[in-house]
Formats: sequence, structure tokens, C-alpha cells
Amino acid sequence: MIADTIAKIEARLQSGEAVPAEKRRELLELLATLKAEVAALSETHAEQAESIAGFTEVSAREATRETQNPHALKLALGGLASSVEEFETSHPKLVQIVNAISHTLSNLGI
Repeated sequence: MIADTIAKIEARLQSGEAVPAEKRRELLELLATLKAEVAALSETHAEQAESIAGFTEVSAREATRETQNPHALKLALGGLASSVEEFETSHPKLVQIVNAISHTLSNLGI
């Protein structure tokens, strides 16, 4: 399920004309790292890993829409940030990657 969600995000980024090529490459690299981190997390915290992947998908969808809704993007990114809060100490790399994705998505066209 998590791999499918991340594959959907990757496909959306690759086909999204609203995302500049440089940002697309950056996001795809971050997603590759997130995929590995979430896969490791899913072995011990499956529901939380699914939540992180889900909020990443919603955030990416909102950030890459042709006509953006800043409020919806803000809510999605807030959910994404909340989904990793409890892992700041135990999985700092995961939190770092999610923060980088959030920052990059929030800067797309806004």
C-alpha cells in the first residue's frame, strides 16, 4: 500500500506540467529517500507509515494542481508535519525528509 501511494506521487510529479523540471527532480529524489524511510518505519509502525504516505500524497496533489488552493495546501502540509511529530527523536532522518518535502511543495507557485 505504501509503495503504491509513493508510486502515485511519483507518477503525478512526472506528469505534472505545473512543476518546474528542477523542482520535479528534487522532489523525486526526496521521495526515493522517503520511500526507504517509510518502508523501514512500516515494519514497526504500519499505521503511522501509511499516514505519512497518505499525507504526502495529498500534499503533492494540492501543490501540483493547475489552480492551487493555498488553504487546502496549508492544511495538507500541516497534516503531513503532524504525521511525523512523534518520530523526531527516534527517526530524525524521516522528519528531515518530510520537512524538506513540505518546504519544497509549499514553495511551488505560492
